[in-house]
Amino acid sequence: MRRPAPRTLQGQLTAGLVTLLALACLAVGSATALALRGFLIGRLDEQLAASGGRFAASLEHEADPDADNRSDTRGQAEDTFGARLLDDVVTQAAVVDDATDRPLVLTAGDRRALARIPVDEDGHSIHLSTSPGRYRMMAVRGDDQDILITGLPLHPVEETVHRLLVLEAALFGAALVTTGIAGALWVRVSLRPLRLVAAQATEVADLPLASGEVAMPGPLPHADPRTEVGRVGQAVNHMLGHVEDALVRRQAGEERLRHFAADASHELRTPVANIRGHAELALRHQGPVPSEIRHALERVDVESRRMTRLVDDLLLLARLDAGRPLEHEAVDLTLLILDATDDARAAGPRHHWFLDLPEEPVTVRGDAHRLQQAIGNLLANARNHTPPGTDVAITLTSDGTRACVDVSDNGPGIPEELQAEVFGRFVRGDHARSRNTGSTGLGLAIVQAVVTAHGGTVAVTSTPRHTTFRVSLPVRGVSHG
Repeated sequence: MRRPAPRTLQGQLTAGLVTLLALACLAVGSATALALRGFLIGRLDEQLAASGGRFAASLEHEADPDADNRSDTRGQAEDTFGARLLDDVVTQAAVVDDATDRPLVLTAGDRRALARIPVDEDGHSIHLSTSPGRYRMMAVRGDDQDILITGLPLHPVEETVHRLLVLEAALFGAALVTTGIAGALWVRVSLRPLRLVAAQATEVADLPLASGEVAMPGPLPHADPRTEVGRVGQAVNHMLGHVEDALVRRQAGEERLRHFAADASHELRTPVANIRGHAELALRHQGPVPSEIRHALERVDVESRRMTRLVDDLLLLARLDAGRPLEHEAVDLTLLILDATDDARAAGPRHHWFLDLPEEPVTVRGDAHRLQQAIGNLLANARNHTPPGTDVAITLTSDGTRACVDVSDNGPGIPEELQAEVFGRFVRGDHARSRNTGSTGLGLAIVQAVVTAHGGTVAVTSTPRHTTFRVSLPVRGVSHG
């Protein structure tokens, strides 16, 4: 399984530092091992050249048992190899063993390898089947037109190089571990300003910047412009200053707009009520009234009622925006949904209304009037934006921690481009139908404001033939006794 690469900048820098050091250690270790091996082999070649084939030449006399001269092993190291070739055929071969010579039985491969050694008085490495195996050989031409080969074993060189490699591996391993730990600490200290920038950016990202007053964190300290991290810190401080200024300006604008909406709505209530009263009084007149005048008065009454609902909705939203406290009492959601469904069934008799309620009452703490208004708005929304004959299902569930109210219908659904802003103010899916039903475009905005004021959430999922609005409210501090 492939090990994942480190994701953090600290991990990447530490891994890169250790990797570069490991490559440097590998290069140094390889170079020193090769240099040592070359030096030792050079010393072997010098020894071979100094011997001058003396041991190999002395082997010729061993073929004659009456000869006075024996093989000359003087000054020859143990395991020194000697061989004599005549017409590319090995006639004698022996190795120095305990200050004497020991004849060798060579295989055909060994003989061919010896015959291929060039007579250039240079060292050549070959492998023999006899112990110790690898030899450094040098061939010289003898006095009898024969070829004298002298060899020294390579295993001391290989053992020395192996010891060096083991020592280097231990030293370089310890150096890598030490450097990795020290490098990680050094990188951690060096990246501390960057971590402060990241922490502050995360803190800002977690702030509720969408609405309300926002307390921005203070500027980053130690923003040294001579360093890259310092320049990033200065840029972040500058950006936070702009963001804070923009948030202050936005909050001030929202406050002015909220006060304006509240004041305007409050001021409009009296003249709208007067207009509605005069229209109702004129319609109750007992004398003959021309049909055109009666129609106009009826339209004035209808529009004044609509204007009254709009003013009331705006005042409610202004109060909720201002954080006005709501009632905090036990509310039986089961009974509340039953009443709201009865009202919806009376207002939309051509829709099919279905209820799915738990056996035990579900109780939350809040403002019963506002919660009933929110549920009523959801049912009115389903009635107003679906054709007659649509099935509307109201489901109440609770897990002991949260209570969920789902209002589902099998109507045409909400356009995808409208779903993101469906809880906005004055948002209408069908302008003509909304105006015909007297919709102000504030119903779902009031639902969201009321639910949010109760610490809950509201969401919508919609596809053709299936739309669901889900209200989730916390169940806390409620006594069921």
